[in-house]
Amino acid sequence: MTDKNTLKDNNETQKPECDRVKPDEPRKKGLINGIKSRIRCAKRRLFKDKDVALVKIDGIIMDSTNFPVAKKVIKALKEVENREIKTLVIRINSPGGTVGASQEIYNAIERLKAKDTLIVASCGEVCASGGVYIASACSKIVANPGTITGSIGVIIKSSSFKALYEKIGIASEVIKSGPYKDILSSHRLLTDEEKELLQGMIDNTYNQFVDVVARGRNIDHNIVKTFADGRIFTGEQALEYGMIDKMGSLKDAIYYAAELAGIEEEPNVVDVSPKKSMFSQMVSSRMQNIELMTEYSGVPLWLMP
Repeated sequence: MTDKNTLKDNNETQKPECDRVKPDEPRKKGLINGIKSRIRCAKRRLFKDKDVALVKIDGIIMDSTNFPVAKKVIKALKEVENREIKTLVIRINSPGGTVGASQEIYNAIERLKAKDTLIVASCGEVCASGGVYIASACSKIVANPGTITGSIGVIIKSSSFKALYEKIGIASEVIKSGPYKDILSSHRLLTDEEKELLQGMIDNTYNQFVDVVARGRNIDHNIVKTFADGRIFTGEQALEYGMIDKMGSLKDAIYYAAELAGIEEEPNVVDVSPKKSMFSQMVSSRMQNIELMTEYSGVPLWLMP
């Protein structure tokens, strides 16, 4: 039999944050902080119908220890859901990234859409490859005329130092469980069979990409393939291809989202973008790229070269 106190606790947990009973909050935060908290909650209720959430995706899309971009973006999307904000603009300024991280963000957007959230993508300076994949999950896409976008495709990179190793007298002995276990080894060149195997994997990943773009943009699969050959193009060209819906800046995208949501007054922008760690702020995008190439060497990438 369920205890009454347990039921009470469960009911409190299911309530929105502002409505939860916190009897010890004033004691923990102090009277002033408690009042401020209640004022914030009151404002949230007052402007709820005007709220447009903003989530920014900056830099390479990956989920490494030092750059957990996907994890932070998904957490921000969950915050939008918890606050019950039904209009969202996702600002994408990214050359792409890893396949898995891009797909996880894409799936999180799809889950949010399934809960009747209107989502508009705003493309910044660059919204390419994995950035396009993520944007394809959104209801509408807005880009600047000069936004660099496209680069729809998959790439896998590895370096061979065979000739160098031979020159300086370094040899490698490998004991492996199967013929392909040391595929993409830096000690030797690929065999024809290995090239065929990798090409099959790349083709499969590429078709996943094309399918998502075709479905998200409501364009025939074969038509998408005519420009999904790795080329980059501008926002103006993307409009011609049917890859975006409208030209405009981030501000234009916010007003466009508000218009689609039926918000007649000035929208109240709620920025829930992921906060960058001290490490991320200290290092440059070049360092992020170096980590990507090091950690994900030999892994298919949706990344603009």
